[in-house]
Amino acid sequence: MIPRIYIPADSGALALGAEKVARAIEKELRERGVEAKIVRNGSRGAYFLEPMVEVATAEGRVAYGPVKPSDVKSLFDSGFLKGGHHKRWLGAPDKIPFLAKQTRLTFARCGVIEPLSLDSYKSHGGLRGLQNAVAMAPADIVSQVTESGLRGRGGAGFPTGIKWKTVLDTTSERKYIVCNADEGDSATFADRMIMEGDPFVLIEGMAIAGIATGATKGFVYIRSEYPHAVATMNKAVAIARKAGVLGVNVLGSPNAFDMEIRVGAGAYVCGEETSLLNSLEGKRGVVRAKPPLPAIQGLFGKPTVINNVISLASVPIIMDKGAVYYKDFGMGRSRGTIPIQIAGNVKHGGLFETAFGLTLGEIVDEIGGGTASGRPVKAVQVGGPLGAYFPRALFDTPFDYEAFAAKDGLIGHAGITVFDDSADMMKQARFAMEFCAIESCGKCTPCRLGSTRGMEVLDKVAAGIEAEKNLALVTDLCNTMKFGSLCALGGFTPYPVMSSITHFPEDFKPAPARVAAE
Repeated sequence: MIPRIYIPADSGALALGAEKVARAIEKELRERGVEAKIVRNGSRGAYFLEPMVEVATAEGRVAYGPVKPSDVKSLFDSGFLKGGHHKRWLGAPDKIPFLAKQTRLTFARCGVIEPLSLDSYKSHGGLRGLQNAVAMAPADIVSQVTESGLRGRGGAGFPTGIKWKTVLDTTSERKYIVCNADEGDSATFADRMIMEGDPFVLIEGMAIAGIATGATKGFVYIRSEYPHAVATMNKAVAIARKAGVLGVNVLGSPNAFDMEIRVGAGAYVCGEETSLLNSLEGKRGVVRAKPPLPAIQGLFGKPTVINNVISLASVPIIMDKGAVYYKDFGMGRSRGTIPIQIAGNVKHGGLFETAFGLTLGEIVDEIGGGTASGRPVKAVQVGGPLGAYFPRALFDTPFDYEAFAAKDGLIGHAGITVFDDSADMMKQARFAMEFCAIESCGKCTPCRLGSTRGMEVLDKVAAGIEAEKNLALVTDLCNTMKFGSLCALGGFTPYPVMSSITHFPEDFKPAPARVAAE
């Protein structure tokens, strides 16, 4: 039997040197005259161990990592094609503590299968959800998704089933499914991992959404900074179409659904659904006023389901295992699993899929292993650049939409960024305002002008100019932005700013006072 060597071609693994490792292994195989098949899989998400090379043995797959090109010769000398021990030996991948502690539903195949092999996808449970869906009435599919408790994983947490039902109940000769893959938040990479490591699960989820709502056309909107995801998704769509997963008769049923990939120019605000729709239509990416809701008048004025990648990729397992199975995971109104992306100054960075309910402290200290620098954790920003900064005093907060909202925070796309005690939270607050000013579409005054004024006022605080008065002005600006902005860019920028002021007041004292306090 020809040995199979798995080397990730995921963007994160490539950034850490996976391509150089692949070339070194190919060279070593040639020089030794050894025949083996190299499979370029997706990453399992343990990025602190990437590039992680796996070998299929009689006893199962054995992992090694992080592998460097300089390790390759000694790996072969150690008999790694048969799972031999080496300083990079990690053992069975699913026994690695970071991976063994996870509950993988949406990401069950990531890093396991060959991403563009439909046979590999089906052999690991793929298409079972779609096969069930084509035999059901649309309303029954929507009911099952509603009962599962699935909520939008893109940040808003809106119940997916309600959105689908609105589109199903709206009469129109044309409806659309739009997948928001404009993953622009810092510390987020879950969407990219799915598209590069298990693209057919997204295609399957979109096809189910189309059948459930009467939509026959889908679009995946991907930011241009994701060239590998764009290429993989385009290939996967072509393969699915040829295999009859997409087309006029989905899996041989009377249902029609097809889709295509569109690439955005990288504007952060196009992650907001109405800006995304404008961009898809070839217009400038600016926010639309609501109503009308996109579910009633969306893309090209037609009823449109807009869901995030993870939301749609979670649908196949719901349609395969059932609503009761899925909703059994989680807590409160937050059902199922959530792919937490751990990044920043952290020892064990990567993607950790788990049921809702772990505390922030467990995620940072136990799973993330604390800071990479070895210094104490000062703050954790949850929810990307618009998320609140949580101090250690709030580390008992469970990862749950309502629990975070009660502490003036938000889960967002579930990206968390860890900071040690060297971080200056006044600079972080100013960065939030600066980010908003740069990325604002300019349509509404609170966001466009409020963010620029916010930078100016925080600069005065940093310079010790009427600090107390100017901090009060920042608070007033944040209140105006929160309640007056058209979309979440201006509306959520106050979260990082106000949480910094509230939880780290010592960082906002005038410079001489801060030195004296230290």
